Amino acid sequence: MSIQVPMSSEAKPLDQVVAEEARCTQVDSVNLLAALRAACDWFELHRDAVNALNVFPVPDGDTGTNMLLTMRAAVAEVNGEAPPTVAEVMRLTSQGALMGARGNSGVILSQILRGLARGAEGKAVWTAQDLAHAFHEAAVTAYKGVMRPVEGTILTVIREAAEAAERANAQDATIVELLQQIHAEARSSLARTPELLPVLKTAGVVDAGGQGLVFLIEGTLKYARGERMQMEHRQSIVEHANAELLDSDYNYDTQFIVQGTDLDVETIRERIATMGDSVLVVGNPETVKVHVHCDHPGEALEYGISLGRVTSVIIENMRAQYEEFVASHQAPAAFAAAAAPDEQASSISIVAVAPGDGLKRVFESLGASYVVPGGQTMNPSTQDLLSAIERVPRDQVILLPNNKNIILAAQQAKAYSTKRVEVVGTRSVPQGIAALMALNYQSGLEENSAAMAEHCTDVQTIEITRAVRTVQVNGLSVQEGQFIGLLNGDLVAADDSSQAVITSILERIGIENIEILTLYYGEDVTRAEAEALAKVLSEAYPTLSIEIIPGGQPHYHYIISAE
Repeated sequence: MSIQVPMSSEAKPLDQVVAEEARCTQVDSVNLLAALRAACDWFELHRDAVNALNVFPVPDGDTGTNMLLTMRAAVAEVNGEAPPTVAEVMRLTSQGALMGARGNSGVILSQILRGLARGAEGKAVWTAQDLAHAFHEAAVTAYKGVMRPVEGTILTVIREAAEAAERANAQDATIVELLQQIHAEARSSLARTPELLPVLKTAGVVDAGGQGLVFLIEGTLKYARGERMQMEHRQSIVEHANAELLDSDYNYDTQFIVQGTDLDVETIRERIATMGDSVLVVGNPETVKVHVHCDHPGEALEYGISLGRVTSVIIENMRAQYEEFVASHQAPAAFAAAAAPDEQASSISIVAVAPGDGLKRVFESLGASYVVPGGQTMNPSTQDLLSAIERVPRDQVILLPNNKNIILAAQQAKAYSTKRVEVVGTRSVPQGIAALMALNYQSGLEENSAAMAEHCTDVQTIEITRAVRTVQVNGLSVQEGQFIGLLNGDLVAADDSSQAVITSILERIGIENIEILTLYYGEDVTRAEAEALAKVLSEAYPTLSIEIIPGGQPHYHYIISAE
């Protein structure tokens, strides 16, 4: 759903915020919120440009989309007029970003906003000195949020921009002058990213996340200068709908935020749980976010009003939105022996992420309690993952992200869950399936997560798609429209024939060491085409056991598990 956030009609440009003064020395909450909204709008105009900066020419360059949806979630957390202090504006936007974060770029952006919020604590207004300090906190928090920071990315850009802020503050800069120097250094830092990260230099691009951050800073600066931004041609962003079977017994998806004092999150969660299912209640003594599927939204809202000020109310009729889709067919023969065990005998629930109805059914047949729709081009948010964790029946949960770009959001969801959660860092669908095959319902949470993490590396993942642009990368000359093949996430083959690409990769990994090949064919491939490919491969490699399974995944013609 597109979230439209109009700029405040009451806000003045930052350099006019102090009456009768020619130089801007501070910014209040109204202008801060307006600047954040302007930054978001400016970014939306450049979302496609950020998406296009993917190193590999795969059809899932989604850094721009992930950052925009994260930023939209941030500004949407402030419903209506700005709170009275910059501290409260940043606290709310940080909270919105944390829950709305999508993909690695979105999670890092949420950490940047979290750091800015820390720099705003206790502040009614921001001076240039305060803003410089907040940027320092943003850089520190962003680096801490990543287990293995890589230079030549958005992290480098925010760090060097923060250093520029400190230099500008030492020169007694105004707010606008400070932002100008931050923006100039961010652009210079971005231009240097290919020198720090060779893969960027080889592909001839700058870092996508860093470019996104530059656009956000640029939008803020434009607002500070009082520049008008032409938004007439803005393309609305439609979030990927979580197309799932409607298994709730209730009709309305109800969400709202309660603002008050001494709020008891646990007590609120228990009360809301009596009203419906899919309950998610998170927050702190001042702000609590509530989500519930129920038949009487008014009851939940009245309870919220009894606790404090209710904002950001969303009520959706799920039955009206729900569309019938093709009924599930039986689980593939290869997984018949691994049908889901009686979960009542276990203390563990499994949450997995998967693209496509076919892959969803595979994970369910292997015992996943809940499958979150998502993958390439449609990374689920922290909120999506947290909601799934909270709705499964057990208090111990293993989360399988099944995509390298979802792992950070998964870890963030773990941090905010009230349950015991272990994230097994599966980077592909085949790794997730291999991990589930190692699940032992008689073992504990830690033992299972360790065994699954070890077992998931026993498979190799091959992904086949088409190149979206012409590029030289990894020593390959790739032409737009060609089939390309990724082996464990690295682009290693390109050809006009998908069969030739697959054969090339199989030879590369040593086909003599492979016993089982599972072909999950995507939504753009027919069963007959998949069977024809399997026949050719069987004739070429007669000792190979080949299984064909409809995955239904978008963009990728085949996801192949080799073990």
